[in-house]
Amino acid sequence: MLTTIRCFTLLVAGAALFAQERFDNVVRDDFFAGFAGNREALERGMKKCEGILAANRKDAEAMVWHGSGTFFLSGEAAKAQDYPKSAELYQRGLDEMAAAVALEPDSIGVVIPRGATMLAASRGIPGDNGKELLKTGLADYEKAYRLQSGHFDQLSGHGRGELLFGLAEGYLRAGDAVRAREWFAKLAAVTDPENGHLKQARTYLESGKLEGPRSCVGCHAQ
Repeated sequence: MLTTIRCFTLLVAGAALFAQERFDNVVRDDFFAGFAGNREALERGMKKCEGILAANRKDAEAMVWHGSGTFFLSGEAAKAQDYPKSAELYQRGLDEMAAAVALEPDSIGVVIPRGATMLAASRGIPGDNGKELLKTGLADYEKAYRLQSGHFDQLSGHGRGELLFGLAEGYLRAGDAVRAREWFAKLAAVTDPENGHLKQARTYLESGKLEGPRSCVGCHAQ
C-alpha cells in the first residue's frame, strides 16, 4: 500500500501545476512513515489532520487523508486479531473518505487519495468487499483522468503512467478485458521515459499477459 500512497501524492503534484501550496506536503511524510510501520509518525499525521478538522470540519483534503489513515488502522487491528475494532475502523475510514469526496467531488487532492487507497486495499481484501473497493477506486481514477483531460499531456510521464496503469490493471483484475485493453493502449502511448509501465503495456497489448510489478515504478519506490 505504501508505494501506491506515494504515487497518489505524485499524481496530485502533477495536477496542481498552479497551486500555491498542496495539503499533502503538510502530512505526507508522516503518513508515509506511518504506513511503513512507524506508528508514532502516523499518529502525528493523524493529529495534524484532526487539528485542521477541528478548525474546519469540512476540510475535504484533511478528511480524506485522515480517513485513509483510519482505514489503514483497520488492517492493523485485524492483524492483531481485534476484529470488532477492525470492522469499526474499516467502516469509519470508508465513511470519512466518502464524506470528503462528497464535499469536493472534483478535487484532485481528494479523489486521487481515496482512489489510490481503494485500489491498493482491494488487492488484499477478498470477496464482495474487495470488489466494491476496486469499483470505487476505478471510478475515482476515471474521474481524476477526466478532470485532468485538458492538461493531461502536461503531467509528468510518471504521473500519467501510474494513473493509467492503475486503471488498466484495475479493470484487468475486475475481469473487464475490453476496458483494460483500452487503458493499456493509452498507457502505451505515453512514451515518456518516466513512464515505468511502458514495457508492461506493450507486452500486454501483444500477448494479453500482464508481467512485472503491479505497484508504483519509480526511483522513490525502490
